[in-house]
Amino acid sequence: MMLVNPVADVTFVNLQVVRKEALTSDIDLFELRSPDGQDLPAFTAGAHLTVQVPNGARRNYSLCSHPADTSLYQIAVKRDRGGRGGSISMADDVHLGDLLPVSAPRNNFELHPRATRFLFVAGGIGITPILAMMRHLKSQGNTAFKLIYCTRDADSTAFLSELNSDDFAAHVQIHHDHGDIHQALDFWPVFETPTQAHVYCCGPRGLMDTVADMSGHWPSGAVHFESFGVDASTHATNTAFNVRLQKSGATVAVSAEQSILQALRAAGHAVPSSCESGTCGSCRTGLLAGDAEHRDMVLSENEKSSHIMVCVSRATSAELVLDL
Repeated sequence: MMLVNPVADVTFVNLQVVRKEALTSDIDLFELRSPDGQDLPAFTAGAHLTVQVPNGARRNYSLCSHPADTSLYQIAVKRDRGGRGGSISMADDVHLGDLLPVSAPRNNFELHPRATRFLFVAGGIGITPILAMMRHLKSQGNTAFKLIYCTRDADSTAFLSELNSDDFAAHVQIHHDHGDIHQALDFWPVFETPTQAHVYCCGPRGLMDTVADMSGHWPSGAVHFESFGVDASTHATNTAFNVRLQKSGATVAVSAEQSILQALRAAGHAVPSSCESGTCGSCRTGLLAGDAEHRDMVLSENEKSSHIMVCVSRATSAELVLDL
């Protein structure tokens, strides 16, 4: 899965591409190893890493490999013709033997430590972090999980043979909509009656909006989302702007390459955060003036006039005034 809100200040090491395999017509699997054969930093299921792709862009991709295997990292990348070029550069410009600058893994989508039952919902390339979760749970002897995986058709379904294998077939429901909205899966029977399971959802914005709507009556903290972040096809190109902090009187410049959260941190202002993808609500901040471009999945239409998620949202005016 690709996340398009990369962290600005990360340390990179060069990892070698030892495998590149087409999973579908537009999804490639990349296997990365240390050039000297050393083990890589450990990660937990649901983690992602930042890759500096050949065209110079930085993109975050979820790890789909088994967390127990620290000899390699595996990521899967969908070639997005409507994106900003990062996935196209990965698909077209990365070859076997190449060295890619890669960060250490980070995790904003971890399995809850006290959860014992799991319902996974994935759409398209959103299967990647969830596959790592399933591989981890299976290896721990926990089979109390189910995956609902929505794709266009069999040819566009990544990891289909593994999901149909004896390890996972009994836990997997694959739904094809064939590109017809009228064939989309009805999730209400799935979420009508809350269960003791924790829900983990990753996929396109429409899928996550649907799951959020259908699961609103579930217990707080039981439904978790991993977001693709900003959809470049639906938002204008990022531009620079200022945020003025009402309480301190300080003005902070936000560059086109920074989120508001990153700019505030760099200027020494602490703001709570967690997911940094606009899905958890931790960084909700009062918005006092200015025009915001809201890119989160948390705020209602009524709340958008008075609040902003500073991890992903931006300004369409020259300045925003925040209640900080």
